[in-house]
Amino acid sequence: MRTLIRGGTVVNSGGGFAADVLVDGETIAAVAAPGLFTEADRVIDAAGKYVLPGGIDAHTHMEMPFGGTSSSDTFGTGTTAAAWGGTTTIIDFAVQAKGTSLLATMDKWHEKAGGHCAVDYSFHMIVSDVNDTTLKEMESCVAAGVNSFKMFMAYPGVFYATDGEILRAMQKARETGSMIMMHAENGIAIDQLVAQALADGRTDPVHHGLTRPPELEGEATHRAIKLAAVTGAPLYIVHLSSRHALEAVTAARDTGQNVFAETCPQYLFLSIEDMAREGFEGAKFVCSPPLRPADHQLDLWRGLRTNDLSVVSTDHCPFCFKDQKVLGLGDFSKIPNGMPGVEHRMDLLHQGVVRGEISLSRWVEISSTTPARMFGLYPRKGVIAPGSDADIVVYDPAATQVLSAATHHMNVDYSAYEGMELVGKVDAVLSRGALVIADGAFHGHEGHGKFLERDLCQYLR
Repeated sequence: MRTLIRGGTVVNSGGGFAADVLVDGETIAAVAAPGLFTEADRVIDAAGKYVLPGGIDAHTHMEMPFGGTSSSDTFGTGTTAAAWGGTTTIIDFAVQAKGTSLLATMDKWHEKAGGHCAVDYSFHMIVSDVNDTTLKEMESCVAAGVNSFKMFMAYPGVFYATDGEILRAMQKARETGSMIMMHAENGIAIDQLVAQALADGRTDPVHHGLTRPPELEGEATHRAIKLAAVTGAPLYIVHLSSRHALEAVTAARDTGQNVFAETCPQYLFLSIEDMAREGFEGAKFVCSPPLRPADHQLDLWRGLRTNDLSVVSTDHCPFCFKDQKVLGLGDFSKIPNGMPGVEHRMDLLHQGVVRGEISLSRWVEISSTTPARMFGLYPRKGVIAPGSDADIVVYDPAATQVLSAATHHMNVDYSAYEGMELVGKVDAVLSRGALVIADGAFHGHEGHGKFLERDLCQYLR
């Protein structure tokens, strides 16, 4: 089928321009002067709207086991919600349990996701058991198109890796050209603060944030950067939440070190005050790293403008309030860590454009183009150009909406942004040429999404 998107403003990371986009099958056939093409099997009127490359959410956790339960979105429900919000590719995390192999873990996640995703997907690997076998299997993962490996300086006894283990994994990443991703919080110190708070009877959700201070995120980020410098490995800091961590990243990048970082919408729009809401409501906002005081948001927006923060992902990891978050009632340390967000990332970031925090092209860059380059998908993804996959979002910048659990499509019983009024809304979405969102309805299906084998990070070539 040939689809013509006419009359819109195409916005790539290099800027916006008036053009029509012709799609032939699963790819973009042409980006042409308005009116050059007049015939197609399907015509989408994009007058007054933006035509964007589909969003790439490089950090999601579908069906993730955590704290005796699992995140509530399946690969089917989560990728359907992503499509509603203009995200046409996710990169999820396959979680290695201690005592298991990376390759068996990757097979397990293929079984979970295969035939169920509504949009395209790929994997990162979580490395929780560093040994000779795991290090050798990293080579096989890279050969299979999975070339990014997440490690944790937090969660002792679960995912935590020692500095020595991190060093060994970084050496293997340097050897293979792959990327180490780091959850940078000082988990050993945090566990002491948590134990002290609980012993003192401080059990409310807000103490999740108070026992994970930004100084311990900054310290761990600095330490991860120095380990990367010693090994020569590239480093990607995930879900950066504080100015303390951003300062460490900025200093490293100013020396030319290959250090990259992402932040998430919750750190740009929510704060620790949300965790302090009356009763147990604050549990809805428990994630790690935690929400920070609101003044950190100014630094994060500045980091997005200077490119010291290169990507905005969601860390989408939803747990229902009534059945799952309540596991931590009376003990904040037992609240499942994670928040929903895969559906709203593009819309929330558009508020940064509306408010003058970022430019229109920067919006596209941090939500699509840079993730594509960072994780070896460009130019197949992340750009409106001939030959690229026809992952296209028609976006109405003048439409308004109010976020609510009553209307979202994520499989979770609350919205972290309940009642927030936004300017801008997805009008239509194509995933590899298939119209999956149009006229306020979902037209896609589970199983449409394909697994993407990725090349190495394109900023390191």
